[in-house]
Amino acid sequence: MFYRLITVIGGLVFVVVLYGLVWFFCKQFLQRHGVTDQLADRTTVLATWTFAGISVGLVLFVAGAFVLGPYAFYRTLRGHDAPVSDGAAIFWGLGVVVASLLLTATGFMGFLKLVGAY
Repeated sequence: MFYRLITVIGGLVFVVVLYGLVWFFCKQFLQRHGVTDQLADRTTVLATWTFAGISVGLVLFVAGAFVLGPYAFYRTLRGHDAPVSDGAAIFWGLGVVVASLLLTATGFMGFLKLVGAY
């Protein structure tokens, strides 16, 4: 029973880590493309919508995270009038989603192995 509790708490921690990674990658993206005005607010909005797309995509169909996450990134970016082409926005959105999910999944699998659940 104790390991189940540890695993659930660890899972919640990794959800926070996933959001943090999405936020970090979104901030790097905006800085790289010269966005300096209200950077923290824009980063938070972009990361929140991208995270929401990933979450809904994971719940509905695992591969949907790789469709809805970049789509949410693209739509939110278009709303901010960032100086980025449509193709680059979709490509970067997919990169943010893939990198965040890959790092989080790797860490979570290591965590599960560490507690003996995997």
